Amino acid sequence: MFGGGSCFFTPNTTKGSCRTDALDVWALAKRNGYSTFESRAAFDALKSTAKLPTVGLFTPSHMAYEIDRNPSLEPSLAEMTVKALEILSEKTKRSRQGFFIMIEGARIDMAAHDNDPAAHLRDIVQYWETVAAVRRFVDRNSDTAMIGTSDHETGGLSLGVSPEYLWHPKYLKPVKKSAEVICDELKKVAASDRDGFIRTTVIPSYLGVSNVTDADVASVLGAAATGSAACKIAVGHVVSRLARVGWSTYGHSGVDVGLYAHGRGTEKLRGTYESTQVGAFLREYLQVDLEPVTKRLSKQLTEQPGFEWARVPPSIITRRDVGKHGAGSAAGDAYHAQLDSYHPHHWHGSHSH
Repeated sequence: MFGGGSCFFTPNTTKGSCRTDALDVWALAKRNGYSTFESRAAFDALKSTAKLPTVGLFTPSHMAYEIDRNPSLEPSLAEMTVKALEILSEKTKRSRQGFFIMIEGARIDMAAHDNDPAAHLRDIVQYWETVAAVRRFVDRNSDTAMIGTSDHETGGLSLGVSPEYLWHPKYLKPVKKSAEVICDELKKVAASDRDGFIRTTVIPSYLGVSNVTDADVASVLGAAATGSAACKIAVGHVVSRLARVGWSTYGHSGVDVGLYAHGRGTEKLRGTYESTQVGAFLREYLQVDLEPVTKRLSKQLTEQPGFEWARVPPSIITRRDVGKHGAGSAAGDAYHAQLDSYHPHHWHGSHSH
């Protein structure tokens, strides 16, 4: 396993831990025979004959956005994928069992939650490079298949916002930092100095926008005063407005997502499918029995810190309720609060859906 999130592997008695208990998962992994490491140098030193299982964690929290990634500290998604394929291929070359690998471009989703078009694009391009690497592997190994899909779209992205039916990708190219990193920097700037910092550094240097307007400065300044989530969205919208990139939400949308497949037997996935049918295809392709583990998991309760709504009986308020009573009514306010609760760390504030 390669990625970030080392703070979830250390007990809550350790500085910087993200756990709510005293379990030392890192030590537990070592006691159970896992090979562990936490540096780019150790990753680069891994050979195809590396001991399995192995866990490499490069950051305390999420891996950096591709636009912010320091190659000397963090490998790219494509690099981690190639390394994993080399190791797994070596370990199974004399086995009929083969292997399964899951690769996630997770920060594509997070950039869309922030309505950050430049960070979103760079991580999508990195995902394309990863897919290309996997396709090359599949082409060299005829008994292998690759499936690429998503559990949802995020942000309700559109191109060519009115009044022009065109968009301007040139405004995404000069952006140097993600809205996340920019807003983290803004937190450290004294409130009295933020206007000047936004006007002279954030917009012209970090975002590459030469025409700095008072409206854009005021938007970012006001949002930064209310919190990180609002700040990130305001920063992203400066670039989105110029590029004519539209967003309909800070959350997930209900549109169909792409389903791509390559390799032996994947012609069965042509067309439109329910997400559960993709799982059924994998079950049959890998010839695995999921019933025992499904029954076991159905008896387990998993709680995610911050998602309080998951611990209480659901009380679903529909758009129909809002239509009856109005968006400013108690039903309307409750409906939007309900939506916000699904992503409590992404956005807090007054906004429309």
